[in-house]
Formats: sequence, structure tokens, C-alpha cells
Amino acid sequence: MPDTSATPDRPDLPGRSPAVEAAIENELRLLDPEVRASPALFGALLHPEFTEFGASGARWDRESIVQVLTARPEPGGRPTTTSRMRGVQVAEGVVHLTFDTDTNGRLVHRSSLWRRTDDGWLLWFHQGTPFTPEPPPTD
Repeated sequence: MPDTSATPDRPDLPGRSPAVEAAIENELRLLDPEVRASPALFGALLHPEFTEFGASGARWDRESIVQVLTARPEPGGRPTTTSRMRGVQVAEGVVHLTFDTDTNGRLVHRSSLWRRTDDGWLLWFHQGTPFTPEPPPTD
């Protein structure tokens, strides 16, 4: 039966399945500037059949996303921050994560599907959608 636990924001809080924890740990590794600078480290976390629909609208495969993302440093030199990280195990060996990122003020809703393989949990699909925060309500 799929695990439906979803503890927001803090990957170190109890209550998540080991599968969700593993996917979150790997997702955060993908955002680590050191991992993003290394084609070997970055590529090791991507499934051979990886596909991404990027925030730009582009479609990426494993080879192209490794080449593009590892060739450029973090914009502005600041690392990407995450918030509202949630995960659910949707099937045996499949975890779905949703979260938001902020890269120098560029906000993106993100959705990732992770698959368990003989090599561990690998990112199989990712999609990013830019968003603008809603203004606070005025009374």
C-alpha cells in the first residue's frame, strides 16, 4: 500500500517512509552546487530514461540536462533554496515529490518522480512551473 505520509518543509522530521526520505535526500543532493558542478555526480542521480519539462518550457533528456546544468554555475552565486517539500510513495518503487524553489528570486513549483532501481533511487521525471507569489490579503 502506498505511503501517504507527507511532512512539509523539513526532511529531518519523523513520519516519512524510508522511500520518501531517500527521494528527498537525493532531490536535495541534485540542488547541491558541488553536485551540480559535476557531470558524474549529477548524472548518477538521473534514471537512464530521465525526462524533464523545464520551467523554460524546454523538454530535456538525461544527456542534455546533465550537459546544460553542469556547464553553468549557480546564477548570482547563491544556492537554490527549497520550501514546502512533500512526498508520497505512489506505488512500489515510485515516489512523487512536490516542492518550491527560489533561485535568486525566481520562484518555481516543482514535481519529481523517483524510481527505485538496482542503483538506488533515481530521478525519472521532473517538471518545473514558474510562479509569482500571491500578494498578502488586504483588509
